[in-house]
Amino acid sequence: MKISDAQKIVDNWIKTHGVRYFSELTNMAMLTEEVGEVARIIARRYGEQSEKKTDKEKVLSEELADVLFVLICLANQTGVDLEKALQKNLKKKAKRDNKRHKQNKKLH
Repeated sequence: MKISDAQKIVDNWIKTHGVRYFSELTNMAMLTEEVGEVARIIARRYGEQSEKKTDKEKVLSEELADVLFVLICLANQTGVDLEKALQKNLKKKAKRDNKRHKQNKKLH
Protein backbone atom coordinates (compact mmCIF):
# COMPACT_ATOMS: atom_id res chain seq x y z
CA MET A 1 0.00 0.00 0.00
CA LYS A 2 1.29 3.45 -0.87
CA ILE A 3 1.33 6.10 1.83
CA SER A 4 -1.08 8.22 -0.22
CA ASP A 5 -3.48 5.25 -0.29
CA ALA A 6 -3.19 4.93 3.49
CA GLN A 7 -4.02 8.62 3.87
CA LYS A 8 -7.15 8.16 1.73
CA ILE A 9 -8.20 5.03 3.63
CA VAL A 10 -7.82 6.74 7.01
CA ASP A 11 -9.71 9.79 5.76
CA ASN A 12 -12.53 7.55 4.54
CA TRP A 13 -12.56 5.67 7.86
CA ILE A 14 -12.83 8.93 9.79
CA LYS A 15 -15.70 10.12 7.61
CA THR A 16 -17.50 6.76 7.78
CA HIS A 17 -16.89 5.64 11.37
CA GLY A 18 -15.31 8.48 13.27
CA VAL A 19 -17.82 11.25 12.50
CA ARG A 20 -14.98 13.81 12.19
CA TYR A 21 -11.32 14.27 13.00
CA PHE A 22 -10.46 15.15 16.58
CA SER A 23 -8.77 18.53 16.85
CA GLU A 24 -5.10 18.72 15.97
CA LEU A 25 -4.28 19.31 19.62
CA THR A 26 -6.24 16.25 20.71
CA ASN A 27 -4.60 14.15 18.01
CA MET A 28 -1.17 15.38 19.09
CA ALA A 29 -1.95 14.28 22.65
CA MET A 30 -3.19 10.94 21.33
CA LEU A 31 -0.03 10.50 19.26
CA THR A 32 2.06 11.13 22.36
CA GLU A 33 -0.01 8.57 24.27
CA GLU A 34 0.39 5.96 21.53
CA VAL A 35 4.15 6.55 21.27
CA GLY A 36 4.29 6.08 25.04
CA GLU A 37 2.64 2.68 24.67
CA VAL A 38 5.26 1.69 22.08
CA ALA A 39 8.00 2.96 24.41
CA ARG A 40 6.62 0.87 27.26
CA ILE A 41 6.76 -2.31 25.17
CA ILE A 42 10.27 -1.56 23.90
CA ALA A 43 11.59 -0.66 27.36
CA ARG A 44 10.23 -3.84 28.90
CA ARG A 45 10.68 -6.33 26.09
CA TYR A 46 13.99 -5.12 24.64
CA GLY A 47 15.34 -2.96 27.45
CA GLU A 48 16.27 -3.56 31.05
CA GLN A 49 12.85 -3.04 32.65
CA SER A 50 11.01 -6.15 33.76
CA GLU A 51 7.84 -6.99 31.89
CA LYS A 52 4.60 -7.20 33.85
CA LYS A 53 1.98 -9.81 33.03
CA THR A 54 -0.25 -7.11 31.50
CA ASP A 55 2.68 -5.89 29.34
CA LYS A 56 3.06 -9.34 27.77
CA GLU A 57 -0.44 -9.07 26.33
CA LYS A 58 0.50 -5.94 24.35
CA VAL A 59 1.32 -6.48 20.67
CA LEU A 60 4.02 -4.18 19.31
CA SER A 61 2.67 -4.24 15.75
CA GLU A 62 -0.75 -3.12 16.95
CA GLU A 63 0.72 -0.25 18.96
CA LEU A 64 2.89 0.85 16.02
CA ALA A 65 -0.21 0.78 13.82
CA ASP A 66 -1.98 3.02 16.35
CA VAL A 67 0.91 5.50 16.09
CA LEU A 68 0.73 5.39 12.30
CA PHE A 69 -3.05 5.89 12.29
CA VAL A 70 -2.90 9.01 14.46
CA LEU A 71 0.10 10.33 12.52
CA ILE A 72 -1.86 9.95 9.30
CA CYS A 73 -4.83 11.72 10.89
CA LEU A 74 -2.60 14.68 11.78
CA ALA A 75 -1.16 14.75 8.27
CA ASN A 76 -4.61 14.63 6.68
CA GLN A 77 -6.07 17.40 8.77
CA THR A 78 -3.06 19.69 8.29
CA GLY A 79 -2.77 19.09 4.55
CA VAL A 80 0.52 17.18 4.62
CA ASP A 81 1.20 14.70 1.82
CA LEU A 82 3.22 12.16 3.79
CA GLU A 83 4.49 10.40 0.68
CA LYS A 84 6.03 13.61 -0.70
CA ALA A 85 7.24 14.65 2.75
CA LEU A 86 9.01 11.30 3.28
CA GLN A 87 10.61 11.40 -0.16
CA LYS A 88 11.91 14.92 0.52
CA ASN A 89 13.14 13.87 3.95
CA LEU A 90 15.00 10.85 2.58
CA LYS A 91 16.73 13.01 -0.04
CA LYS A 92 17.78 15.46 2.67
CA LYS A 93 19.12 12.66 4.86
CA ALA A 94 20.96 11.03 1.95
CA LYS A 95 22.74 14.28 1.19
CA ARG A 96 23.38 15.35 4.78
CA ASP A 97 24.33 11.93 6.16
CA ASN A 98 26.00 10.50 3.07
CA LYS A 99 29.19 9.56 4.94
CA ARG A 100 28.44 10.55 8.51
CA HIS A 101 27.17 7.19 9.77
CA LYS A 102 29.75 5.17 7.85
CA GLN A 103 32.47 7.26 9.46
CA ASN A 104 31.02 6.92 12.94
CA LYS A 105 33.34 4.58 14.81
CA LYS A 106 30.67 3.96 17.42
CA LEU A 107 28.61 2.10 14.81
CA HIS A 108 31.34 -0.36 13.83
